[in-house]
Amino acid sequence: MQGVLTGFAVIAVVIAVGYGIGRRGHLGEHGREVLTKLAFHVASPALLFTTLAGTDLSVIFSSRLLVTALSTAAMAGVFVTVAVVRRWGVGYATIGALCSSYVNSGNLGIPIAVYVLGDASLVAPVLLFQLVLVTPAALTVLDLSGEGDKGPLWRRLLTPLRNPIAVGSLAGVLVSATGVRIPAPVLDPLTLIGGMSVPAVLLAFGISLCGSTLPGRGPDRNPVLLSVVLKCCGQPAVAWALAAGVFGLRGAPLLDVVVTSALPAAQNLYTYASAYGVAERLARDAILVSTVLSVPVLVVAAAVLG
Repeated sequence: MQGVLTGFAVIAVVIAVGYGIGRRGHLGEHGREVLTKLAFHVASPALLFTTLAGTDLSVIFSSRLLVTALSTAAMAGVFVTVAVVRRWGVGYATIGALCSSYVNSGNLGIPIAVYVLGDASLVAPVLLFQLVLVTPAALTVLDLSGEGDKGPLWRRLLTPLRNPIAVGSLAGVLVSATGVRIPAPVLDPLTLIGGMSVPAVLLAFGISLCGSTLPGRGPDRNPVLLSVVLKCCGQPAVAWALAAGVFGLRGAPLLDVVVTSALPAAQNLYTYASAYGVAERLARDAILVSTVLSVPVLVVAAAVLG
């Protein structure tokens, strides 16, 4: 249980610092926007590149990853279906689908993998799947559904290659696949810059809470509730059913799949929503509520399956 509590404690403290900064106005009127742009355009691409460049890509070929992919697709599909029926819009549906299925595999998943599962590498398949496939696909949809000039078809098809998050992820995968060794004078500055990503995201998230109403209220109430239920209850339940009933996983592998699926929505989803100016309140509220509710879910999963 120490890993669960430690991971959440670290996140809570940094968010609280961001909230205090916002309350006192230390970063000025546009502090949140600056942190968000810093994370999206500079720090996060550097972090994703350095992370994936040193990862063994063979971990993607596993039944655990297939369970993750199927449970992710199921939750995102449910939210998108409801969004289509309710006519919530493409961008709104995309952010909601991410909040319903995209787990916090980085700054929360890694410490939990270390303390609960005993091996930080166990979260790598989820991290790779989300960074290499889910993130570029989702951001491409957001780019193509924007209100600005979309340009000719060939330019729209190359959208993933113009997105900093996607570029950082794909470049890291390419380096890992080719076995190229990056010189320390090049890698070390990228590592240093990438270290700003998680703090910047959490601080911006904390600042966004200043002056905001309680989560789950207003016009976003139903989408937030749907997203939180799918993320905290639906995804780990589907992952458990697939892992145990279809793939026959037992013991530690089963615990690994369920715990990683029960992680809350990732804070960087708010960065995406803010960067594209769509569904910001939905992302903020869904992340906050799912982070709080995932604590008892993770504790129960570790107690029952551990």
